[in-house]
Parts: sequence; structure tokens; C-alpha cells
Amino acid sequence: MDRIRIRGGNTLNGTIHISGAKNAALPLMIAALLTEDTLTLHRVPRLADVRLLQRILGNHGVDITVAGKRSGQNGRDGETLRISAKVIADTTAPYELVSKMRASFWVLAPLLARCGEAKVSLPGGCAIGTRPVDLHILAMEKLGAEIAIDAGYVVARAPKGLKGGHIAFPKVSVGATHAALMGAVTAKGDTVIENAAREPEIGDVAQCLVKMGAVIEGIGSSTLKIKGVPRLHGAEHAVIADRIEAGTYAMAAAMTGGVVKLAGARIDTLDEVMTVMRSSGVDVEAANDGLKVKRNGSGLAPIKVETEPYPGFPTDLQAQLMALTTRARGTSIIRETIFENRFMHVQELARLGADIQLHGDTAEIRGVDRLTGAQVMATDLRASVSLVIAALVAEGETTLHRVYHLDRGFETLEDKLKACGADIERLSSH
Repeated sequence: MDRIRIRGGNTLNGTIHISGAKNAALPLMIAALLTEDTLTLHRVPRLADVRLLQRILGNHGVDITVAGKRSGQNGRDGETLRISAKVIADTTAPYELVSKMRASFWVLAPLLARCGEAKVSLPGGCAIGTRPVDLHILAMEKLGAEIAIDAGYVVARAPKGLKGGHIAFPKVSVGATHAALMGAVTAKGDTVIENAAREPEIGDVAQCLVKMGAVIEGIGSSTLKIKGVPRLHGAEHAVIADRIEAGTYAMAAAMTGGVVKLAGARIDTLDEVMTVMRSSGVDVEAANDGLKVKRNGSGLAPIKVETEPYPGFPTDLQAQLMALTTRARGTSIIRETIFENRFMHVQELARLGADIQLHGDTAEIRGVDRLTGAQVMATDLRASVSLVIAALVAEGETTLHRVYHLDRGFETLEDKLKACGADIERLSSH
């Protein structure tokens, strides 16, 4: 099992190129199930989750080719996937595949829309909370599907096809919004989705569905109106820049000092993140094709933040922000309102010398003068990168174990940081 070793103390200076967003790439790949034609996706990040989803889609009979580099293209542009679901060979998504990645449950809606039936395993437990699928089921039932739970599987049927309906979510859910969209675009009649999630990645998927022939109004808002069409066709689409990756590297730059340009970052998707960082004393400004981050000379100020659905502060950056606040001059308060178990990084940050007290869904972080290197263990994707941010300033050497969590969501992380001056290397186990 690979490890990452970091020797702290170096400032970061240079340019980091932001990859395509994992949280858009995965549902975009799943959307290919909606058409017999080929969907071509550019700027797909090279991630373990993308590879796993390729295998999951292959189980349904989907052909995926990874295009070679085009002339003038380099590794930072991600990959081009050509996805063809001409024939759906199997409408069952088995437990052994769904249990490895929760997002694979999202195949339920397009399989149901395309084939009139689907049998998808319940995802089971999850390290950062239960994240139930009841809202996915609600959406499909509102579109006329008959749903039963049988031996750990969601069995869905719509033998005469899905039909338009009114879906009002009792709470905001990214996954359920994706499901509702994919179910509604080829349903008979009109659909209204209320209290839809507004994340930019949902907007990106909706824009791609429009290129495929869908009729969607209200993209980017909490009310989506969809006019069902008989079929979708193929399209070509480039994945939106990853705002979570951009925010992560912005915090790494703020932690170490120096000046880092985040090339390709979409500033319009980072408003709240930039507001919080500026309040902590970090200079964040627009640059040509991206964002420039530098920490001013007076150190980091404490902050008070709670995670919220977009456009609020994202839960996917909570752990990284907590790492940053461990060195602030004073006490910071971070409240996690999205996932109930998303403080597992706290104990590992404490191993580096952080002073953090937990009170239910709230963390109280007292800034310390120094962090020191230690052996630490990644517990989930975002927690793992928070440990990298802390290790960049920790005195001595930090070794991060279970880095497969990192590989699920960050493309060539150590290469990007090393290019800006970090002393970081991957240690492969043989």
C-alpha cells in the first residue's frame, strides 16, 4: 500500500493546473446510459473513482475508449472518454460493485428511463455518514416508477416508461437532483423539480444533457423545469474545473505562504470559499484564466464557518479549512451541518499537534505556534488531503498512510505540489 512522505517548512510558489471536477465527471459518465449514441467527455480526471465507474458501466454493456493525447495536449488536460451505451446488456448493479463507490447507485435513474427497469444494490454504510437513498426513490416514484426493496436491492419498474411529475425535495440532495434530472429528461410530459441542489457540477451535467437534446429551464437555480423528449443523442462536452481541488490548493498555498496561481479555476464557483479565506487574512484575487493566492504578512486570523449546500461553504472543503485554522492566531469555530461523521480527521490532525475540541457537530480549533511531523492515516478522501495541508508546515517528517483515499479524488497531487516547491514524495510498497 502506497504512502506519501512530506517534509514540512517549504513555501509554495508557482502554478497549479486545476483538473476536471470528479463530482461532475462521474454523473456525466452515468448520463451516457441515457442514449444509444456516443457521449464524448473531455478533461476527465485520472482518478481511481473514474476507473472504478468505467468497470461498473462495463458491467451494463457500455463500451468506453480512452482517447490518446491529441497533438499539443499534455497530462494536465485529463483524458477524453468516448462512452457508448448502444445496448444495455444488464440492468442490475450488484452489491460488490455499488458497495465500492456510492455514486454508482446513480445508475438507477438512467437505467429505469432507458429500459423501464433497474435493480440496484443499496450502497450500505459509509465512513462519513449514512447518506440515505430515500430521496432518489422519492424522485423515481414521482416520475411514475414502482419501487420495491428486496434483499438489499432497489427494484424499480416503469414498464410503460417514466412520466413527468412534480418533485419537491424535503431537503437539498446533490445525488437525488442528478437522479431526478436523468429520470425526467426523457419522461413523457413535463417535470418540475423544487428545492433542487444548485452545485455547479449539477449545472455542468444539465448543460451536457441539453447538448444531448434535453429541454431544461432554470439551470443553476433551485427550481428546474424539464420538458421530456423522446430520445437523447450523442454530444461532446468538457468537464467543469474542480472547485474543491482549487479550494484545496488555495488553502495549501495560504498555509505555507508564497504565491500560487490556480490555472483554470472557476472563480464564479468559489465565492463563499474566497470570502472565508479573505476573512482569515489570505489575499485571493482573479488572475488570467484562474485565481492567485498569497498569504499576507500578518499571519492567519481565526474564522467562524458552517458548511451549507451551495452556494454556502462546501462540506468537501471543511477538513482542509480546519487544517488551515490550526495555525491561526486565536480560536476558530467550524460547524458541520451536512454529514454527521465528517470530523474523523480531527484525531489525526491532533497527532500533528493541533488543538481541537469537538462539541457535537461543532469543532473548536485553537491555533498553535507549531505543528510537528508524525505518522498519520487517511480516513476518507477530504480528510486525507487536510493532513497533507497540515504536514506542509509541520516541523520534520510526516508519513501519510492509506493514500488510496487521495487517489480517489486528486489527480497527481504530489506532482502538483512538488512543482511548487513542496518536499513531498510517494513511497510505493512492493
